This record gives sequence, C-alpha cells and structure tokens, in this order.
Amino acid sequence: MELSTLAVFIPACFALNMAPGPNNLLSISNASRYGFAVACSGGLGRLLAFTIMIALAAVGLTAVLHTSEWLFHGIKIVGAAYLFYLAVQLWSAQADSDVDEKSAQVGLGRLARQEFLVAIGNPKAILLFTAFLPQFVDHSGGALSQFAQLGAMFLALECIAIGLYCYIGIHARRLFARSSGKRLFNRVCAALLASAASFLLVARRA
Repeated sequence: MELSTLAVFIPACFALNMAPGPNNLLSISNASRYGFAVACSGGLGRLLAFTIMIALAAVGLTAVLHTSEWLFHGIKIVGAAYLFYLAVQLWSAQADSDVDEKSAQVGLGRLARQEFLVAIGNPKAILLFTAFLPQFVDHSGGALSQFAQLGAMFLALECIAIGLYCYIGIHARRLFARSSGKRLFNRVCAALLASAASFLLVARRA
C-alpha cells in the first residue's frame, strides 16, 4: 500500500477507534472495577467481534444488512437490550473499596464475553467496515490482501484505544477512591451506556 494512503488512513482510523462508543465506555468501567490488565484482556472479546465483522465485510456479506430492514433492526434491538442490561447491572453494582484480585481473574471470560456481545450487537459497527475500509482499497491490486492489511491495522489501533481507555478507567478509580465515589462513577457509566443503547435504537442504516 502507498504511504500517501496510509498517511490518511491511520489518523482517520484512530479517530474512529478513540470515539467514545459503548465498548470504550465499558473498558473504562471494567478498568475502574477490576484493574488495567483484566480490563485490557477483556477487550479481546471486542477484537474477536471486529475480526468477524471485517471478514464479513471483505466477502461482501454485510451488503445483506444494507438491504434487509428486519435483520438490521433485529440486531439493533438485541444489541440495545444488552446495553440496557449492562447499564442496570452497573447501576446496582456494589462499590467495594478494594478490588478482589481472585474474583477479577475469574471474571475475565465474562468481561471478554461482554465486550464481544456489545460489539457484535451494533449493526452500525458492521456497516462501518463496509463503508470505511473499502475507500482505501486500490482495486487495481489485490483487494482482499489490502483489505486484510487495513483490517489488521484497524485491530492494532483498536488495541491502543483499549489500553488508553483502560488507563482512563484506572485514574477514575483513583479519583473516586471511596465507596460513595465509586458508586457515583458506576452510575455515571451506567447512564452513558443506557444513552448509547438509546442512540443505537434510533440509528438508521447508512
């Protein structure tokens, strides 16, 4: 791929990675409750979901979402319902003063599953790969290999975004050190997740 293409793609892609969407909000919340390493590891679920989306976009299967109204709305409703569920869980979560390292390790698979379901339940994210990545593909060359390179770079930048948002979550935990402060932070994150679910419900196909 040409350097001029990468010079445009990388900043634009990283801006998308850093957008404060549901998954990034979830990383902040998880890092504040379970620690940096556990929250970052949970982000693997998100990466798996995005890998599946990129593969679907590469073979053109996401075109179905553009033409199928009921499928788009079905995925959207399920994704929004799960975000509301997470918001309720976070709102009612106990704000302990200390993080139980053992319980955090046990919950690693659960966090990865949360990240996966939040990402895969957002049809707008699937359509993003269909609309965004192909703009940087030179169709005179190997389209699939270029798509694979762009997808790999997207995932690498997503790893950086996960780390940065988890780092924000660590500082939030230190800022809200007391139980009352943690409870307030949990409920703010819950409200933001519920807002994201509301936006997802009213989202329309591109």
